[in-house]
Formats: sequence, structure tokens, C-alpha cells
Amino acid sequence: MKRKNRLALPEKIHPAVISVWAAVVAAAHLIPAIPMLGTGSNFSFASALSPLSGILFGPIAGALCSAAGGFIGSLVAPHTAWMGLWTFIIGTVTAFTTGCIAWGAWPPVSIDKRGSFIINGGIIVYLIGTLLWFSQETGRRLPLFPLVYYSAGFIAYGIGSVVSGKLLAGNNTALKFPAIWLCAFGGMVGGATIGNFFSLVLYDLPKETWFLLTFTAPVERTIFSIGTALVGVPLLTGLHKIGIFAGPQPEADKSVLEPPEGTLLG
Repeated sequence: MKRKNRLALPEKIHPAVISVWAAVVAAAHLIPAIPMLGTGSNFSFASALSPLSGILFGPIAGALCSAAGGFIGSLVAPHTAWMGLWTFIIGTVTAFTTGCIAWGAWPPVSIDKRGSFIINGGIIVYLIGTLLWFSQETGRRLPLFPLVYYSAGFIAYGIGSVVSGKLLAGNNTALKFPAIWLCAFGGMVGGATIGNFFSLVLYDLPKETWFLLTFTAPVERTIFSIGTALVGVPLLTGLHKIGIFAGPQPEADKSVLEPPEGTLLG
């Protein structure tokens, strides 16, 4: 069971490492992946790297890292910026949600010693994204979309919250792959809940397109999550071998700044 640490801010992570990863995320926007239906834009390889920001650096530092990389990426690769300069929001939310899964405490909803109600930030992302979907008329006519897509991501979020921290901090390299996949899939779908709302507002996609996305979007995120795991496993393993602090650590090796009681996110 994970220690009650709601907002992981690792002391050992050097700012230079975060800066380098932000540059990698920005450069990854230059590598196109697959077209985005109805937007005239493309997914980029950065979609597979944004979740790693949260896994490597935690929800807050990871979100800031992806925000910087995503903003610069939108400038150097505008063909991937389907929301203009605001496209970085999706990667930021993805990294935050992924970090909440990988670094968050269990149980995700609890009451601390002072009687304050505490909830994992990933749950808040899913809740807000779902409410935003149903705030639009098109969304209310398509309840199957979040029922299938968001539920799949939330299941991965739940399982990942229980097992990922221990597996990522352990020495079994093979088990890191499913742990990263769970975190990445849950984080990507969390980010997509916000992105889909903007799609509803900005693009008049027909109902048939959304019905198709109900089943193709989870497959896309599954593939991207596999890519995240393929990159993340050797990266985490290699960084640990050369003594660079990244990712959840064993309890005995953790050095973190404890947040005030009642902190909401993380």
C-alpha cells in the first residue's frame, strides 16, 4: 500500500532533467503519427511521451514539463496544433492525470487526521471531463461515447493507482511495462476527456464520427500507451542505473516534500 503522500514533489529531481525532457516532448511534435478525424490535424509522437512526464516527475512537475514542451511543440509543428497555441492543455492534463496515477496515494478518496476530505486529482479530471461532455447537446445525445471510452480509462486509472507505484519502484523490469501502460492509458483518456469537450465546441463532427470514435479512440490510446511503455521501461531502467532520480521510488529511498494536511491533488 502506498504511503499517504498526496502531492509528490521529489527533491532529487534536477531541474535540468525536466528541461531536457520538455525539449524532447517539443521535438516529438515534429514526428507525425496518425490523422485526427474531423480536425484536419495529426497526432504526433508527443502523444506517447506526455504521459511519461507525469510518470517521471510526478503530477505537478510533469504537467509543467508537458505544458512547456507542448507549447513550444505547437510553435514548431503547427500541423499538430488542432487547438492552436492552446493545444498544450491536452498534454498538460494527460501528464497531470498520469502522474496522479503513478505517484498518488491509496485509497484515492479519504479523510485525513484533521477531518479534511482528500481526493486524487485524477478523479477530478475524469469528473470534470465527463460533466463537460454532457454540458453540450451533442454530448448528451451520445452517452455511449463516455460510457465506453471514459470508463475504459477510469478502470485503468483504478488498477494503476493500486499497483503502479510499487511496480515502477521495484526491480522487476518486466512488470514495469504493464504498470506504465496502465498509467499512460488512464492518463491519456483523462486528457482526452478535456480534449473531446473542445472538439465538441470547435468542430461540428457528425454523430456518425463520434460513434466511430467510441471504438477507435480506445484502440488509438492503447497503441499510444504501448509506445509509452516501450520508451518508458528502458528509460526508467537506464536512468536508475546512472543514478538519475526519476519515477516513483522505493519507500526507503524516497525524499519528498510533504504537503500541508488536506492537499487536494496528487
